[in-house]
Amino acid sequence: MMPDDIQEEIAEEMADAQSEEESFADLFEAYDNKTHEEIRVGDKIRGEIISIGRDSVFVDTGTRIDGVVEKGELLDEEGELSCQLGDILELYAISVRGGEIRLSKAVAGGGGFELLQDAHEGSIPVEGKVNALNKGGFDVLLGQKRAFCPISQMDIRYVEKPEDYVGETFEFLITDFEEDGRNIVVSRRKLLDRAVEKARKTFFEDLVVGSEMAGRVTKLMPFGAFVELIPGVEGLIHISELGWSRVENPSDVLQVGDSVTVKVLGMAPGEKSDQTKISLSIKQTIDDPWDTVAERFKEGDVVEGKVIRCAKFGAFVEIEAGIEGLVHISEMSYRKRILKCEDVVAPGDSIQVTIKEIDKPRKRISLSMRDVEGDPWAVVGQKYRVGQAVEGVVEKHEKFGIFVSLEPGISALLPKSRIRESAKPGHIEKSRPGDAIPVMIENINTSERKISVGPGDAQDEGEWRRFVPGKSEGMGSLGEKLKQALAAKNKG
Repeated sequence: MMPDDIQEEIAEEMADAQSEEESFADLFEAYDNKTHEEIRVGDKIRGEIISIGRDSVFVDTGTRIDGVVEKGELLDEEGELSCQLGDILELYAISVRGGEIRLSKAVAGGGGFELLQDAHEGSIPVEGKVNALNKGGFDVLLGQKRAFCPISQMDIRYVEKPEDYVGETFEFLITDFEEDGRNIVVSRRKLLDRAVEKARKTFFEDLVVGSEMAGRVTKLMPFGAFVELIPGVEGLIHISELGWSRVENPSDVLQVGDSVTVKVLGMAPGEKSDQTKISLSIKQTIDDPWDTVAERFKEGDVVEGKVIRCAKFGAFVEIEAGIEGLVHISEMSYRKRILKCEDVVAPGDSIQVTIKEIDKPRKRISLSMRDVEGDPWAVVGQKYRVGQAVEGVVEKHEKFGIFVSLEPGISALLPKSRIRESAKPGHIEKSRPGDAIPVMIENINTSERKISVGPGDAQDEGEWRRFVPGKSEGMGSLGEKLKQALAAKNKG
């Protein structure tokens, strides 16, 4: 016989072994039951691909039983498998029966009555093809089953062109399943809302002021443009932030559907608790043109610009996007007096201007139109001489005389005291603006921009003799004739 102490030791070891077997069995049974307790039809499973077979892909469901999804569901447009071992997939449990978990991206319409009913009860997406338009919505084919989708449930946006959806295949949720499947109502919007809400949460978690991102213009208003950043999330670009150029109407620079890059300027709570107002800018994604203005322009340059707006004191002209200058009303013309800048230019006009001064710190540029056309007084000494007879055009009558235009920008004064020396003083006194009259140049003062003239038909010999220069060459042809006439008279 064995000693008592050895028998006791053996008994203890056998008891421990039995206890371990019972514990393992309990664990195995619990693990086995976990499949049915935790995974139900309609559940969304996130698991790793652990094996790829000929027709199926096996996914770790986190339970004793692996999930199976048909390989055909995971092919890309070229028919190639879009995933590999180790990838994480998100799939729906479409069947949990007989120790098997069937997974799917969405229930295919051809799954039959039971599968559609399970999809309805488990809120599992089903695949359907939009077959035709119907009163108030669309006919949708779920395999051989016909369903109805109200137009309001086709998209999260207003459906402007329902015909664009016909022929397309989408995923839907079955919202009503009645009369043993004879009356099925589906919604695509509910699925989109789910995705949008998830995307919104992630988006706002990562969103910070200063972020730059792409967006799509969804609506234009007089005060700015709304831009969709992700489906269901929009921000506003105020009109002042559409660009460095002055914008009068957002439609002048943007159209609905345009893709734009924007910068987040700020965020604030909206009117509803789940809303956030986002302020955006296109301008802040582009370098300020004033930072490098000196590299492209210098004083004296003649450039072409666009009249942006007119004011009482002049016209604002854009010579480059975001670079505006002022043409003061006094810088509009040498050749005529300007009382209103609208008499010369209008918004939208393209004009040439000379850059007179650049004030970079104050972001101001002084421009001139008259410097481009040239100062006619610069060549007066070359075109006119004392004693020269010319034809002038009456501009206006004053108490002290008549202003006569010799050419655009060059005016002369015919003193009232000199009018009576004309052969026909009454004719001159009754002249109207625009009438042509003969005059004689008497004095030129270019520094003061003044010219005085006398009547061109004066008959007083003494008066004519006053204006004869020392040499006859300065008289001109009319002066020569007068000199010859005086000489002939003296001989007589």
